[in-house]
Amino acid sequence: MTDITFHTPTLEDREWVNRYLELQNSRNCEFTFANMYLWRRQYPAGIGVVGDMLVVKTEGATQTFSFPIGRKENIKQSMDLLMEYSKEHGIPFQMHLVTPEQFEILDELYPGKFKIEYDRDMADYIYETEKLANLSGRKYHGKKNHINKFMRLYPDWKYESLNEQNVEDCFQMALEWRNQNGCNDHEEKNAEMCVSLNSLRLFRELHLRGGLLRVGGKVVAFSIGEPVTKDTMVVHIEKAFADIEGAYTMINQQFVQHEAMDYQYVNREEDTGEEGLRQAKLSYHPAILLEKGLVQEKQPE
Repeated sequence: MTDITFHTPTLEDREWVNRYLELQNSRNCEFTFANMYLWRRQYPAGIGVVGDMLVVKTEGATQTFSFPIGRKENIKQSMDLLMEYSKEHGIPFQMHLVTPEQFEILDELYPGKFKIEYDRDMADYIYETEKLANLSGRKYHGKKNHINKFMRLYPDWKYESLNEQNVEDCFQMALEWRNQNGCNDHEEKNAEMCVSLNSLRLFRELHLRGGLLRVGGKVVAFSIGEPVTKDTMVVHIEKAFADIEGAYTMINQQFVQHEAMDYQYVNREEDTGEEGLRQAKLSYHPAILLEKGLVQEKQPE
């Protein structure tokens, strides 16, 4: 039997997992340690080392693997082991959240063996940092108006980077946001809120970066992210009170200006097929729409 073991991520795994993550260059928002750890209950998955590559295996009715993460020269060995593991366990070999660039590598290693089906709902929206920071030009005119209105309505507004002194204020704002938005009656919203609260609670341990907006001394918005590659910052969480006009636009810009200017791109994750969110993300004019899909073996005709 192929000797491969997977386990649920723990905080103690962070160091060795990051050693593998630093070797890959995918801007895919899912593959950061914080993301794997924070979503481990909502989307159960195991992590393991397969052929000196990090692999994430989903659990549930069907099992799928991530594209092997690490040094490119080890991909084939890892893939062969994963296919053997699937065969031994009587499960069809499948891979989740594979990007076009990764599928190209698969097709080079195994010509014609695999097919991929992309899921538009899972595509990451990746923007040029400079454009999100400055909102210059005609196509960002509406966003600039939101910013100007916010500054006019709330002249005492203030931005702060997340730290030990203000994280509790964000936590309380998140609890209030949860009550206002009926999260307890909505499974997905509740799951996302649990992740948001845990990301605040563990922001130091997970090395997350964050920022918040205050109006009248009270936190009205916050945002949390982290680098995903050397040139890309990913924004995992963004919350703002709906009755504070322009708060979402303002926290978006301020987080980028204060926390992301060392990076060329900002990944603001997927829209999960939610139409309102899709329109909002498209309105910022992404530079890249990073497709991700399910890989399966082609069946013989």
